[in-house]
Amino acid sequence: MTSVKLIVITWGIVFLFVACNNDESSSPNCISTIKLNVNRGACNATLPFSSEFQQIISGTKRIITTNSIPDHKVGLFGNIPGALNPNTISEQSGSYTINLNPSVAISFTPLLSSSGIKVGPQYSFGILLNGIELDPVAAEPFPHQEMMDSNVNWNWNLEALNVNLGLDCNNGHVQPNGKYHYHSSPISYLENLNVSDTEMTLIGYAADGFPIYYKYAYANASDNTSKIIEMVSSYRLKTGKRSGDGISAPCGTYNGVYTNDYEFVEGLGILDEANGRVGVTPDHPSGTYYYVITDNFPSIPRYFRGTPSNDFQIGR
Repeated sequence: MTSVKLIVITWGIVFLFVACNNDESSSPNCISTIKLNVNRGACNATLPFSSEFQQIISGTKRIITTNSIPDHKVGLFGNIPGALNPNTISEQSGSYTINLNPSVAISFTPLLSSSGIKVGPQYSFGILLNGIELDPVAAEPFPHQEMMDSNVNWNWNLEALNVNLGLDCNNGHVQPNGKYHYHSSPISYLENLNVSDTEMTLIGYAADGFPIYYKYAYANASDNTSKIIEMVSSYRLKTGKRSGDGISAPCGTYNGVYTNDYEFVEGLGILDEANGRVGVTPDHPSGTYYYVITDNFPSIPRYFRGTPSNDFQIGR
């Protein structure tokens, strides 16, 4: 019997992987030491930039321009002591063109591709009305050594909400290019909007053009006189243990540290696989498909119901 131990250190995280031997029979003895971590950093830093956001309607398109600077305090970021991650927030020159009248596609489009010619995060999800992207997918495939390695397993990608990736209290952090973005509910932004549980609140648009609302919607999707209730996703944490060997795929109990630790169950909640539904809204009284940011997983949707704009492609 052989023993393999690998320690990988990234900013703020120590990953330790242990595999007892190299055959499949080792799975019962394989241990994963990636711990569930939902801690968030404080938001006490005031940025030296002003938030800039503009949207215009041109024909059948909605055009949004932004400098990607949030309209609220953030965590401490940059290559300085105590920072949540080493990347410094900087102004961007962002322009997004999306469909003004989107349509439902034949099939869902995932934000993360785990197979095919191109794998990895393909799209950010959308943009809020303060100019900040919703970008829920982390680029942390198993075994988390080097994501450019052709042998990494994108079926098992770390879930940004449940590991220490240096998120601040707004569930946001900074990409290497300086762009600040959200991985889950943008707390300070929602507070600035005075979101309440008595009305639907439009907070942004997805890359396919459909509107995004936060958490609350009509109990009867087609009746705007019905009461407002909290929307619940149809995802749940899987039970039991992962079947991986710790070398090609992770092992250990499903605990939420991987996106694939969750499963969609039709009818379990109110929303579909893309965390959305068809119904009337204050902004679309005749009805539309719309997305909902929920408190439970996935929070920000991981699929598009329509056709996403190429302006939201990762690495464009």
